[in-house]
This record gives sequence, C-alpha cells and structure tokens, in this order.
Amino acid sequence: MTLTKQSPAELRNMFGANLRQLSEAYPSISDLSRQLGINRTQYNRYLSGESFPRPDVLARICAFFKVDARVLLEPVDQIGSGQDPISNPFLHDFLPESSSKIPNDLFPSGFYRFSRRSFTNKDVFIVGLVFVKRVGTNTYMRGYESINAMRVQNLPTNARAREFRGIAMQQEDGISLLVSRRNAMTSSFNFLNRVASFENNYWVGYITRTIPEDAKGLRATRMVYEYLGPKPVDALPAARKTGFHTVEELLPYHRRLLQTDMTFA
Repeated sequence: MTLTKQSPAELRNMFGANLRQLSEAYPSISDLSRQLGINRTQYNRYLSGESFPRPDVLARICAFFKVDARVLLEPVDQIGSGQDPISNPFLHDFLPESSSKIPNDLFPSGFYRFSRRSFTNKDVFIVGLVFVKRVGTNTYMRGYESINAMRVQNLPTNARAREFRGIAMQQEDGISLLVSRRNAMTSSFNFLNRVASFENNYWVGYITRTIPEDAKGLRATRMVYEYLGPKPVDALPAARKTGFHTVEELLPYHRRLLQTDMTFA
C-alpha cells in the first residue's frame, strides 16, 4: 500500500474542514464545545486549522461524532464508504450500485419546493423546502420541518429537532427517497416520477409515514416536488412561504398535480 505523505499544515486543514462539517448539525458552537469539554476559543482554533488536538482530545471528538481517526486524512463524507449498505455485496443484485448513481439531469442537485396534504389535518397542506446534493456516488436530501408543524405535534422547534435528511435511489419508473429525522424519531418513504412540463422541473408521487395502522391521521398522501435551482437566491422566495397553507393558497400547478379533490389510493 502506498502512503501519501501529508504535512502538519495539511493535516490541520483537513481536520478543520471535517470538524466544520461535523459541527454544522449543531446550532451553537458554544454549546457544542461545552458538550465536548473543550474551551470555545481552542475549539475555534481547531475549526480554522490553526491548531491540532492532543491524542486524548482527538479520541473524545471522534467518539462524540462517531467517526474514526481518518478525519485527519480524508474528507469526512468519504469516511466509512466501505460500510455503505447500498454497495454491500449482500444487496448487490437487489440494489445495484447504479441505483445510487442518479444522473444529475434526472434529479438535479439544488433546491426543491414541495407540497403535500398534512398528515394530521386533511384540510391543511404543507409547503416546504429541501436541498438535494451529491456526495461521491450518492444523492442526499436535507430539509427542515416547519415550526408550526412541530408545535402541532408538541415537539421541540429548534433547528436540530426540525432537521431531516434522506438518501435517494433510482428506480425503473422514478426516484425513491428514504427520509428520517435525527435518531429516526420519524421516518418516511417518498416516491417521485417526473412530470412532462415546459421547464421539465416537476415531480409528482406520494409520501408514506412509518406509523402503526391504528394511529390517527393519514399514513400516505400525494406529494409534488418543484426544482427551483442550485443557488440559495433561487430558493429565497419559496423559503418565505413555507408552512401550513389552505388548498386555495397552493400554487395552481401544485394544486393540479396534487389532485386535491380526489382521494389518494
């Protein structure tokens, strides 16, 4: 095996970049550094690549974020790629590697506006925003539940609690996504099929949530995705209008694709 020699500065920069990415999931660096038992100023020096932790501090950081010492040598997104269940030989003939290699023109990276009927109130609709990105050969999705939706469920409304993430896979007739909130508090399965339109930027399908059969509310309903573009400025107008909406407040084409006057079967 050939080893690539890296300078101390390169190691610090790699570790700093990885630590910044791992820290993104936490709303407060001050709170995060307290949880780790590391001085805030010192933690900022790690983030900037100015300093490097002692072995015992490095072990504490790795244990907290559930990564290994490869955070010194390679991007954190690539760490554990050998453990990727999609590429595991056990699933090779059922979920081939090509299922995770979704062509960008089939499901572009960038921001999407989605709309669907509320699971808890059939007369209300949810409009939200998600971001799709490529990491290696995989396609991931990330978004946040609306504050009002969390309040209705008596759940915390901070960004960490509202965040959800998912992975997309290509199927013969469309795109499927497995999505979950942190610690799998809630999960859902999404299926989307592209709609022929002028800009070719709509997908329609359905979403199912993982709840027992006797639970109250809907378990499956139609969903629409609208591609907005790759830049944050493309998503700003949509971001201001996320949350609960009446059927009359939905965008006309979203309302048409959702077939709001027809029961989902």
